[in-house]
Amino acid sequence: MQIKKYAAADLERRKSTFFSIGLLLVLATIYCLFEFKFYEIEDSELGKLHLDLIEAEVVPVSQQLPPPPPPPPQATTQIEIVSNDEEIAEELEIADLDIDDDSQVEMLVSEYIAEAQEEIEEEEIFTIVEKMPEFPGGIQALFSYLGKNIEYPDLAKDAKIEGKVYITFVVNSKGEIDNVMVLRGIGGGCDEEAVRVVKSMPTWIPGKQRGKSVKVQYNLPINFILK
Repeated sequence: MQIKKYAAADLERRKSTFFSIGLLLVLATIYCLFEFKFYEIEDSELGKLHLDLIEAEVVPVSQQLPPPPPPPPQATTQIEIVSNDEEIAEELEIADLDIDDDSQVEMLVSEYIAEAQEEIEEEEIFTIVEKMPEFPGGIQALFSYLGKNIEYPDLAKDAKIEGKVYITFVVNSKGEIDNVMVLRGIGGGCDEEAVRVVKSMPTWIPGKQRGKSVKVQYNLPINFILK
């Protein structure tokens, strides 16, 4: 059976036309390739920066040293020649000191004692000892003394200030109170009142270390309470 083709779909009729168009395109491409010019890029010096670095010649600075100072003039001693017949007006008087061995030993001993006294260091202040210092009558007597002698400051009363004032002081080897200071206060005159009462305390029983009375640092909190 023979296959029938439509006239619009028959490509055999346009075969020569397509061949001519393809040949024309090939020839046009070959022509363009022959006519196209290639330019060789030469290594141009344009746009390059040439720096001629010339080392600067370093010229040493010639520093002139100041001339040395002239030597001090030598002291010249003048010798006065005195004839044998001339008498010397001034004579050297030598005091006659009676120094024997006993007096010399006494001087050496006294000087040694004086130096030893100067080298005696200040007595050490302890914070913890074998026997701490004690208020006469014990801790209860101390609280009773503070309660009877402390006067609440008017300023603290008006401002309603309450709290604890921490006082530190030293009980020396004789039981006396020294170096009273405020560690932490509350103000309103309470700090000053606490210091005043501590300074007015009677003599304490001193603290002891190895059976010897020593200085001891003591901290005491004093409570201020409004009633």
